Amino acid sequence: MLRLAVAAFALAFTSTAEATVHYAIDLTSPEHHSGKVRITFPATTGNTLDLKMPAWRTGRYQILNLANGVSQFSASEGNGHSLPWQKIDKSTWRIQRAGTGPVTVEYDLYANELGLRSRHIDDSHAYLDASAVFMYSDASRADDVTVSLKVPAGWRSFSGLQSDGADRFKGANWDILVDSPIETGINRSFQFKEGNRDYEVVFWGDGNYDTTQTVGDLKKIVAQAPSIWSSYPFQRYVFMIHATDGVGGATEHRNSTVIQIPRNSFQPREKYLKFLSTASHEFIHTWNVKAYRASAMVPYRYQEENYTDLLWLEEGSTDYFADQFLVRAGIMKPDEYFAALADAVDHYRRTPGASAQSVASTSFDEWIAPGGDRATNAWADIYAEGSLVSWLLDIKLLQESGGKLSYRNVHEALYRRFPSEQGKGFNATDVKAILAELTGHSWEDWWTRNVDAPAPVDFARLLAAVGLRISYEDSDKTVPTNPWAGWKADQAEGGMKLTGVERGSPAWDAGFVPDDIITAFDGRRVTKDRFEDALMERKAGEVVTVSYFRRDQLLQKKLTLGSIPKNKPKVVKVARPTAAQKALYQRWLLAPYPTN
Repeated sequence: MLRLAVAAFALAFTSTAEATVHYAIDLTSPEHHSGKVRITFPATTGNTLDLKMPAWRTGRYQILNLANGVSQFSASEGNGHSLPWQKIDKSTWRIQRAGTGPVTVEYDLYANELGLRSRHIDDSHAYLDASAVFMYSDASRADDVTVSLKVPAGWRSFSGLQSDGADRFKGANWDILVDSPIETGINRSFQFKEGNRDYEVVFWGDGNYDTTQTVGDLKKIVAQAPSIWSSYPFQRYVFMIHATDGVGGATEHRNSTVIQIPRNSFQPREKYLKFLSTASHEFIHTWNVKAYRASAMVPYRYQEENYTDLLWLEEGSTDYFADQFLVRAGIMKPDEYFAALADAVDHYRRTPGASAQSVASTSFDEWIAPGGDRATNAWADIYAEGSLVSWLLDIKLLQESGGKLSYRNVHEALYRRFPSEQGKGFNATDVKAILAELTGHSWEDWWTRNVDAPAPVDFARLLAAVGLRISYEDSDKTVPTNPWAGWKADQAEGGMKLTGVERGSPAWDAGFVPDDIITAFDGRRVTKDRFEDALMERKAGEVVTVSYFRRDQLLQKKLTLGSIPKNKPKVVKVARPTAAQKALYQRWLLAPYPTN
């Protein structure tokens, strides 16, 4: 049986001699998250051939060390003669060649990184992002490729790549392969057409999703693309949906996306809308990031960080447009969209880093972005703050032009002028030039204040332009408050362990830090149920003696409580919207101003 399997695996290569670079992977023993890869590279000149695994994958701006899944590497010439090789860095294998003929390499691949959306193999499926699966050579990066999969009985394979038969795909070059992941396994698939384009939706894993509703809503979402762009960068697009055991996230690709949701998190409606917003975000990326992107990433350099100060535009602007697609599609109701805006307001006001770092700076530094306390206290966010700057820019364009121009016009111009497939990319100067061309005046000062420096956001003015306002109470005559410390905590042995302390909060000013274990307030033991409730019994301005452990020492501090609005902010309509406000609202969302 083993010899037969090996023979069949070898046959997958010899039957596709037309391919310049041929990739194959045997997935017939997936139980231990493993597969066997074989690649044949074409004849080239030179004494050595360097093969590489990327150090990161697109959509996640972080060095991931993707080569660590490779083991049992070997190389041979076309005649089967074994070739010596050595690793010259963590991601590069240098092969010593004996001649100039084709070179074949084989290696085992370990794939158990589902949450990274890079590679995952188990007894029900395989998700293969080429950046974490298949090696490449700079010498053949522009050559055409084929991919052959040997899979267990009953598995079905899908990809944005062009089909070349059952479990076989082909692409024009490595860059298309590396941006066209493959989903194979036990799954359910659906097809539809919209805008003269073909779409597939593939579900892996059981969950509380409704396939009919999901496919129908995705069809409504993709129909909104013409509200921004005048054409499509693809003919066929694949949604790959993973119903998982806890991991979540999504990644965009040039012709597809993978979206991971915990299997019972597709319902109720609030969670379902979050899923659809993610799907909308990733679909929009097919233009913004894939069809056009910052010049620092054209082409992608897979062995190192690709630094740019425009990730806020690529990620934050995509986030900004995502829910608007849902509104235009009739999926998200106005009050649900207003709730999302209110969350943005609340997040900005509770994120000290938003006023400490510019979106340009946080874009450049995304490769070293910290987690935990420092992420919110000292850093801005390319998604949240990038979305806010996009909102500021959109409303300014709408107001200046009387609704004739919007941020959508900027993205259509970027799409038309900087096609990444032609090796073109843009920088901040190009974006400002488009803004100046559209409006007839310079945007240098605006850019300096809002992009190159932390943007000062006046939400009242921003919302008023489109007939909306912030409310903390129905009457708005008074804003009730609660006492506030400004910390977050989880239960720990002997008390509550601080997990976050907001910069500028009472707890911050008192000197508390994450990992402090709070044990008592005014001599009374702290429990999980009483941690917040005990403070809610106090008033702003009251002083609390807090007992806590730090470095295993029992200490005490005085904490003077502050105040915070009792209710989260709401975004609601103004009492008497003007005709101008209604008109600008309609040009903003391309949807009618709500009547109730």
